[in-house]
Amino acid sequence: MERSYYVATANAFAPASKLEGEISADVVVIGGGYTGIHAALNAVERGFSVVLLEAGKIGWGASGRNGGQMIPGWRKGAVELIATFGEARAKVMCDLGLEARALTLARISKHKIQCDLRENGHLTLASKPADLNWMRAEVEALSKTMGYSGSRVVSAEEARAVADAPGFHGGLRDGGGGHLHPLNYAHGLAGAARDAGVQLYEGSRVLRVDTSEGVVAKTEAGVVRARYGVMACDALLGDLDARLAVRIMPVANYLVATAPLTDLPVRDDLAVSDSRFVVNYFRMSADGRLIFGGGERYTPHPPSDIAAFGRKHMGGVFPQLANAAIDYAWGGLVSISMSRLPHVGRFGDLFFAHGYSGQGVLLPALTGKVLAEAMAGTAERFDVLASIAPPEFPGGAALRSPLYVLGMLWYALRDRL
Repeated sequence: MERSYYVATANAFAPASKLEGEISADVVVIGGGYTGIHAALNAVERGFSVVLLEAGKIGWGASGRNGGQMIPGWRKGAVELIATFGEARAKVMCDLGLEARALTLARISKHKIQCDLRENGHLTLASKPADLNWMRAEVEALSKTMGYSGSRVVSAEEARAVADAPGFHGGLRDGGGGHLHPLNYAHGLAGAARDAGVQLYEGSRVLRVDTSEGVVAKTEAGVVRARYGVMACDALLGDLDARLAVRIMPVANYLVATAPLTDLPVRDDLAVSDSRFVVNYFRMSADGRLIFGGGERYTPHPPSDIAAFGRKHMGGVFPQLANAAIDYAWGGLVSISMSRLPHVGRFGDLFFAHGYSGQGVLLPALTGKVLAEAMAGTAERFDVLASIAPPEFPGGAALRSPLYVLGMLWYALRDRL
């Protein structure tokens, strides 16, 4: 993380102290990424006293390392949501996905978070000519069933005009998309939470959670006793709760940032990804660098040379940048679920949300609010999200990794073919 472009360009953020001793609160939040901070901020605004415990530094997990792409909705598109849940329930899901975007933008505006926000849209490039068929069906479903008119299919010429990458056949452009500086967004949210009264603690890894009476979170040097708890650890959950671990899979994710470019490969300040199963995604930074993520990596161990790893895949999409200078290269873990929909729920008084499967910039604003609503006694929207819980990975936590690797290798082969 310390080698990332985001750390190099981070706004000032006062570090929090380590938890020492025993304290009490209405709510204890475990995890200092987007989900945890949104849950804490919403809870304190509802009058709860809140303590947030972060094992490392605030925002230094997936929340501060990701591609910064704001993609409205869920990993499943409108067509797949309708096929899975039916039109009425899919419409509810779509509306919730759009609410996540609105809540994110409202937080940035309300707290004056300086995070290089761009709202010019998101473009999904068609890697195969046949991809345009499902893209047209998606636009039709969004318009007719979901009442959303913000997306359209673009030609190969229009796509090439904004993303100077050969080999694509058009794309799906969503005007509701955008991008931001993810670490500055996390720090801005955390600053707002601290100002609102949330007690933040860094370097305070939770070793055990006891739910026999309320929620008790124990760290190496302290204890928090609370009425409610929120588990917001995502890919860094580890072995803290086996019931959650079987529903998500940590996946390695690597990015590079070039030196500032004079001839921009992405124009109109769009966030861009492609339609491959193993997705490439990219955008321009505020100071004119291409931030590129892509390629497949099936172990948690990083490549020996992240810059070289990223360059290979970047050059495959942008041949003109094959020899471009790379100033920053970094990576980390994100989580996916079997259904690619998030896992939201509760075990008694312990709430949780994770497994955003690539949609983790916008959706935590929604899940954090819904968790706070449920703690305050209004569970209707929480029940909607809990009802889409993904299945466990086959073989549980022990076998999920090798089975996932086999599946990814198969889809990666299909991409190449």
